[in-house]
Amino acid sequence: MSAVVMATRRLFRPETPVRLRLWTALVIGVAVALLAASGLLLSQLRDQVRIIGGAAAPQAATAADLYFALSDLDAQVARMVLVGDAAELSGSQLDALGTYQQRSRQIDEDLQRSLTTVTGPADRAIVLELMHDLAVYRRWVWQTLTAQSQAPPQPPGRLPPDALGYYTQATNVLHLRLLPTADRLRDAGESRLDRAYAAKATTEAWTVGLAVLLGGGLVLLLLILQAFLARRFRRLLNPALALATVLTLGLTAGICLVVAGQGQRLSAARNDHLTPYLALSRARALSYDAAADTSRYLLSGNLALYRQDFTGKSAQLAEVAGQLDADGQVRERWLGYQRDHQRVVALAGSGRTRAAVDVVTGIRRGDAAFDFSYFDAAVGAAATARKAGFDAALRDGERLLTGWPLIPLPVLGVVMLLVLLGVRARLAEYR
Repeated sequence: MSAVVMATRRLFRPETPVRLRLWTALVIGVAVALLAASGLLLSQLRDQVRIIGGAAAPQAATAADLYFALSDLDAQVARMVLVGDAAELSGSQLDALGTYQQRSRQIDEDLQRSLTTVTGPADRAIVLELMHDLAVYRRWVWQTLTAQSQAPPQPPGRLPPDALGYYTQATNVLHLRLLPTADRLRDAGESRLDRAYAAKATTEAWTVGLAVLLGGGLVLLLLILQAFLARRFRRLLNPALALATVLTLGLTAGICLVVAGQGQRLSAARNDHLTPYLALSRARALSYDAAADTSRYLLSGNLALYRQDFTGKSAQLAEVAGQLDADGQVRERWLGYQRDHQRVVALAGSGRTRAAVDVVTGIRRGDAAFDFSYFDAAVGAAATARKAGFDAALRDGERLLTGWPLIPLPVLGVVMLLVLLGVRARLAEYR
C-alpha cells in the first residue's frame, strides 16, 4: 500500500529535479513558440509593406495618372482642331501637338505598367479594353485632323462638317468608353490598396497580440522559475535567468514598438500623403476635361451642354481645392480660369468667335491658356509634394522593419541557452 502511495505522490508531486526539468521544458517550449510566431508574422508584415510600396500603391498611382493623361489627351485634340491652320496660331498648334504626343507616350507607358501590376483576369481585361478603345479613339482623331486639313480653310473655332463629325465620335469614345473604363481601373487599384492595408493591419494585430501573450507568458514563467530556485536552493538571484528575463522583455517591447511605429508611419503616409495625392490627380484630370469643355463649346457652335458640363466640373474643382489646398492658392487660380471661361462664353455669345479663340489660346496673363497653366502648376506641385511625402514615409516604415524577422532567432536562442545554464548547476547538485 505504501508503494502505491509513494508512486502516486511522485506522479502528482514530482521530486525537485523532475519539476525543474518540466519547468525548463515549458520555458523553452514557450520561447520556441514566440520565436516561430514572431519570425513568421514579422516576415509576413515586411512582405505586406513591400506589396503596398511595390505593387498596390503604384497600381493606384498609375491608374490615376492614366485617367489624367487621357483627359489631357482629348483636351489637346480640342486645342489642335480649334486653332486649325491659322498661321498666327501656329505656336498653339505646335504646342498642342507636342503635348498630345507626350500624353500618348505617357498613356502607353501607363497601360504597359498596369499590365505588370494588376492582379486577376478582371483587372487585366480592363487594361486590354482600354488598349482597344484607345486605338479606336486615335483612329477618329486621325480622321478628324485629316478631314480638317483636306477641307477648305475655316476660321479658327469652326470645323468642316466631316471633321466635326469625326471629332464628335472621338470625344464620345473618350467620355463614354475610355474615361469610364479608366475610372474602373482606378477604383480597382484603390480597392487593392484598401485590401493591402487591411491585411497589414490584421497582421500587425496578430503580431502585437502574440508578442504580448507569448513574450509576457515567457517572462512570467522565467520569474516563477527564478522564484522556485530561490525558495528551494536558497539563492536570491540566478544571473542567467535574470538576463534571460531582461532579453525577453526587451525583445517583446521591441517587437511591439517596431510594429506600432511602422503602422503609424504607413497610416500617416496614406492619410496625409497618398490619399490627397490621388485626390489631386482626380482634380487635375477633371480640370483638363473642364478646360477642354471651353474649346468644345466653341467647336460645337455654342452648344449649351458643354457650358453646363463646365459649370458642374468647376464647382467640384473649387470644392476639392478648398479641402486639399492649405493656403487657398490652387482654388484662387482655378477661379481665375473660371473667369476666363465666362469671358469666352460671353464673346462667343455675342458672335465674336475669333476673339473667343484668342482668349482660349492666348499666353498672356488673363488669357485662358496662361491662367490654366498657372493653375496646373500649383496642382502639379502639390501632387508632387504629396507623392514625395508618401515615398519618404514608406521608406521609413520599411527601414523600421529591416532585420526584425531575423532578430528573434539570436535573442531567443540566447534566452534558451541562459535557461539551460541557469538550471544546469542546480540539477548538478542531484547527481
